[in-house]
Amino acid sequence: MPATRVLTGITTSGTPHLGNYAGAIRPAIAASRQPGVESFYFLADYHALIKSHDPARVQRSTLEIAASWLACGLEPEKVWFYRQSDIPEIPELTWLLTCVAGKGLLNRAHAYKAAVDKNREAGEDDDAGVTAGLFMYPVLMAADILLFKAHSVPVGRDQIQHIEMARDFGARFNHLYGEHFVLPEAAIEDNVATLPGLDGRKMSKSYDNTIPLFAPRNELKKLIAGIVTDSRAPGEPKDTEGSALFQLYQAFATPEQTAAFAEAFAGGIGWGEAKQQLFERIDAEVAPMREKYEALIAKPVEIEAVLREGALKARKLATPLLGALRHAVGLRDLREQAATKSAGKAKAAAPSFKQYREADGRFYFKLVAADGRELLQSVGHASPRDAGQAIARLKADAGAGLREAAGGLLHLGEDALGARIQDATVEEIAAALAAFAD
Repeated sequence: MPATRVLTGITTSGTPHLGNYAGAIRPAIAASRQPGVESFYFLADYHALIKSHDPARVQRSTLEIAASWLACGLEPEKVWFYRQSDIPEIPELTWLLTCVAGKGLLNRAHAYKAAVDKNREAGEDDDAGVTAGLFMYPVLMAADILLFKAHSVPVGRDQIQHIEMARDFGARFNHLYGEHFVLPEAAIEDNVATLPGLDGRKMSKSYDNTIPLFAPRNELKKLIAGIVTDSRAPGEPKDTEGSALFQLYQAFATPEQTAAFAEAFAGGIGWGEAKQQLFERIDAEVAPMREKYEALIAKPVEIEAVLREGALKARKLATPLLGALRHAVGLRDLREQAATKSAGKAKAAAPSFKQYREADGRFYFKLVAADGRELLQSVGHASPRDAGQAIARLKADAGAGLREAAGGLLHLGEDALGARIQDATVEEIAAALAAFAD
């Protein structure tokens, strides 16, 4: 069974904090060790340029994030670990996708709409302060994903739209130029820890309430001592619900340790003692990694070597695909014209599926014969996934179980496939589908 490709990007715009570790780094590294999974992790430094115009910060963040992932146990020889800007195929693919991406769809992107809404509230022009980089962010993200044919992209619910847009751009390109891209699925991270920060809100650089992942031991203790708590005195029972201290402890503790901490809350533990226990629990997990991190951060030349080696590995996949895409859109060696003419005729085409979206918002596909005739045309599907599943069933069957039902609808065994036979016979369709057999 083919491996599942999972891709994760990390924007290089700040210092990793405990929330990044519990919510992204730790679960991603654990997932990378699962059998049957090919994991891609990249430092999204092109994306960072949308948020930050401080070159020193972008460079420093790249070093800190790379060192953090390596210190936390990422094994670069077992995964694809690379810097986005080291892969020239990414910006080139971004342009190819830009030429098929609908502006109306980009107008509806959450980040762009939020910027426009903010400007309108302030009485400004809709696009005041909005860069083309912000507007085109979803296309760059789509290129990151489609270039490596990722099947799954772990995201929070606020990022689902970007995966849907990547699917749309990929499907449009496939419809125009043939099947080149895998259409990715969003892997929703509902169970990933979202840690509170020093003030109880979500730990985020935006709120300036973070605890750096590899803060020195004394600084870590000081930051934890500053976590906001209520005024209940030692001896008074304390609630675990809504407690930032308790949530942080839980993210770094075993179920048994968490249960004991909850009992201490009910028994009236003092806030000072609770913070000391939290500090000791976090430091117990972080201290060994902190030592590795400090050794790595002191050797930027070695980290640079790891990233460059990762880029070479990633480009072994990216370069051939980009070459095929260039050829597909017509960016070709002119000598091919002479070769084609001297050969007398072009190489025979093969049957193919075309996926596309109509103005009604529904998703369709058709099977086209090698000679260009349409053999079957689907009815509308509610999602690209539904259409893709029908195609997958047709390819897997390879024409063995097809039959025509009333109204020219195509059935596979007893199941309707939502496809209507065009100017063809079931036998012709079956013969075309046999070309997809392994």
